[in-house]
Amino acid sequence: MKIKINKKLFLITGILVVALIVTTSLIGHKRVDYNTEVKPLFNKKCITCHGGVKKESGFSLLFRSEALAKGESGKLAIVPGDPDNSEMIRRLTSKDPEERMPYQHAPLSSEEIDMLRQWIKEGAHWGDHWAYVAVKPVEVPDATSGFWGFLTGKNEWVKNDVDHFIYDQLKQQQLEPSSEADKSALLRRVSLDITGVPPSDDLAHKFLNDSSADAYEKLVDELLASPQYGEKWTSMWLDLARYADSKGYEKDGYRSIWRYRDWLIKAFNSDMPYDRFLTEQLAGDLMPGATDEQFIATAFNRNSMTNDEGGTDDEEFRTAAVIDRVNTTWETLLSTTFACVQCHSHPYDPFTHEEYYKFMAFFNNTRDEDVTGDYPQLREFDAQDTVKLEKLNEWLAQHATKKESDGVIRFLKTWQPAVNAHLADKLVNSAVSDTRLALRNNAVCRLPGIDLTNKNVLRYRYTSGIDKGKWTIHLDSPDGPVLASIVIPPSQGWNVGRADLNAASGVHDLYFTYHNPTVEKVNEHTLAYFDWFYFASSFPGRTAPGYDSAYVWFNDLITTPVAAVTPVLMENPPDMFRSTHVFERGNWMVKGDEVEPDVPHSLNPLPGGAPRNRLGLAMWMTDKKNPLTSRTIVNRIWEQLMGQGIAETLEDLGSQGIEPTHRLLLDWLSGQLMNEYNWSLKKLVKTIVMSATYRQDSKITPEMLEKDPFNKYYARGPRVRLSAEQIRDQALALSGLLSPKMYGKSVMPYQPPGIWLSPYDGNVWEKSTGEDQYRRAVYTYWKRTAPYPTMLSFDGVAREVCVARRIRTNTPLQALATLNDEGFIEMARHFAARMEEEGGSNVQQQIGKGYELAMFRPISKAKLEPLVELYQQALEQFKNDETKTCEMIGAEMGNNTPEKAALIVVANAMLNLDEFVTKN
Repeated sequence: MKIKINKKLFLITGILVVALIVTTSLIGHKRVDYNTEVKPLFNKKCITCHGGVKKESGFSLLFRSEALAKGESGKLAIVPGDPDNSEMIRRLTSKDPEERMPYQHAPLSSEEIDMLRQWIKEGAHWGDHWAYVAVKPVEVPDATSGFWGFLTGKNEWVKNDVDHFIYDQLKQQQLEPSSEADKSALLRRVSLDITGVPPSDDLAHKFLNDSSADAYEKLVDELLASPQYGEKWTSMWLDLARYADSKGYEKDGYRSIWRYRDWLIKAFNSDMPYDRFLTEQLAGDLMPGATDEQFIATAFNRNSMTNDEGGTDDEEFRTAAVIDRVNTTWETLLSTTFACVQCHSHPYDPFTHEEYYKFMAFFNNTRDEDVTGDYPQLREFDAQDTVKLEKLNEWLAQHATKKESDGVIRFLKTWQPAVNAHLADKLVNSAVSDTRLALRNNAVCRLPGIDLTNKNVLRYRYTSGIDKGKWTIHLDSPDGPVLASIVIPPSQGWNVGRADLNAASGVHDLYFTYHNPTVEKVNEHTLAYFDWFYFASSFPGRTAPGYDSAYVWFNDLITTPVAAVTPVLMENPPDMFRSTHVFERGNWMVKGDEVEPDVPHSLNPLPGGAPRNRLGLAMWMTDKKNPLTSRTIVNRIWEQLMGQGIAETLEDLGSQGIEPTHRLLLDWLSGQLMNEYNWSLKKLVKTIVMSATYRQDSKITPEMLEKDPFNKYYARGPRVRLSAEQIRDQALALSGLLSPKMYGKSVMPYQPPGIWLSPYDGNVWEKSTGEDQYRRAVYTYWKRTAPYPTMLSFDGVAREVCVARRIRTNTPLQALATLNDEGFIEMARHFAARMEEEGGSNVQQQIGKGYELAMFRPISKAKLEPLVELYQQALEQFKNDETKTCEMIGAEMGNNTPEKAALIVVANAMLNLDEFVTKN
């Protein structure tokens, strides 16, 4: 028996030894990995001189084709399979300081050179960076415990597949996950994460008293169905969309674009599939039968700044807006630093200089031109005029062609495609003033390149304060054939006029002359302003029944005041097509080769049959073969819920971004989003918040602090400072002031005087009245040159450009804001009143009630005592100072007692507690 056991032991030992030898042999001959070993070394030591920016000696390591080509010396730097004849290895090992690379820098270590030598010997294979490879199916790791398949058992900690990935990494880091947080902590955490506000009293009571196994899931489902869900996630998206209620730059005038914010809230609440969500924002105007809502969605790319300052070059700032749209698309929707490719090929990632402008061509043919009117704008009519528009549409459907009908409705809704007056040149006694054409007496100017084919009517937007001014339009020269002669009537503000055009065809330069016999021959005053010119054919269906009524409706709708206007994207018609050229070294004034719309060659191609316009671009971005779109939004949602992205650099998944801690989890969730969830973001959010990983207690142990201080491996729950919007909304909710009102124009809550300085238009911050001053932060008016100061203190951004990630800070200004800002003082007054009303007559009970309202659990003795002590200290001061008592309570509160003032101080302090402004 003993011999048999020894034989078995010997056999097992032999197998183990053989396995160890084989394993060691395999490890010793492991192939060099380009992405993790070679590429980082190139980026650190070589790419500065031999990459996308510089190609010293004609040698570049950016692409394999370039690296294997001959340099200026005629030698091959890399010969696959032959390191000894590779010039790069010779230069890396040279003893001559004039030849040795890196030039005038520390040499590579012998280990680094050996690694490169081995890589070349293996064939110098390039590898694609993980983020630029399409998402592939990922096998969920096994989270059971055991040794070599023995003694395995079910892991009781795991709640769903997310936890398998997390647990697998925790084992590798020799960490154990934390237990589940208590119900009160989970209630507050998940409510703030999903809706941005604390739960209602009814919802909190229902969850805290529900002992069923699915109580938490029912809570999550209710929160996802809440209308506040859309407001919370819209707050996140507004940074990406660089949303503001002003245009930016020096004048920073008002822009009416709040309807886009409303669109976002509705899209998030309806759980619009993310692929459609992106498509409508990128190309809603190009979708078949585009609706008003789809046009409004394109305001995503009308949030770019425009410059209304006099003397600026409108084409320069139109181009800047287009470049901004390219950079925004890549940074926020594709997590790639594409902006630097504007001036040169990417120094680290596989994108060339020419590809930037091919991509820009998708956006370069839109109708907007950096004009004061922010055209094109979608004009939305009130209920009465909407009925009139519907009647007109019905009449056109019966008596006009589809092309004619579409043209009429498009013009009524957008005033497009009109020629903007700022294009006028060869100005005599005239000027372009704030993008409008200003004519003085005996003025002459030119409007170049107008296609008059099938155009016999001109409509124009103008204003004039004087009668009998004669405006004449000539073909091709100031004294050429007359196209039209119009007496400009005086107007009350801006009006739209109409003139018949004499027969003409083809493209012509139009020369305008203006003369008014009632004023002096030499007069420096502007007599007429023009905003735009719309050349069109006559209103269709002249002989059809009902023509007169339809034509009246048409003319009424052209000039009727509208309910709202929103800047939108529209493509140029064929006769206004704008070509795209490479900008040499990024200089928009130095045009290189003309390019056509296309996507980078290193990523998936345009889908078959996709048009080469923004709609085709949207099809490319939402193609499941696109490696970046799903990963980017998954990483962003994870960051919102867990405090940091799986890849920390939300703005850069490229080779210079921080490597993801759980790459397989990122890919698995991305695959789930596209294939299993059909792009549903609510399903993605639910998957994450239902995981044991999310539900963990956030307490930190000494072991966690030593091994994972920043919680990158998630051995504990998320603990991060709330966003600026959440801090304000939470305080409003606790005070009982928060308005449930949704949608509409931006509001102006309390703001100290003197923040705004608007010398051009004299605009001032006018505090909203009634419930509008207590609406959620997402509705706060956002002026780029003077954003709402309290939210700036808590890391809000100006939104002059897109921001993919807010960097959290911790500064004294934040405490000063929540302790002293008049808005927070008012919230503290109402919070104290609520504590007093619901807590009873005992001050300890009142303070305890306030804490319970905020944190959903009773206050501990250790936390209660310092707050009671603060109350007593404040009470003594207020008893001796009636003026300060009244100031603290405020005139509107009434009952100015020292006790009430002291309780307000405590309420204010509670709104500033670390656990109040933190998600625990």
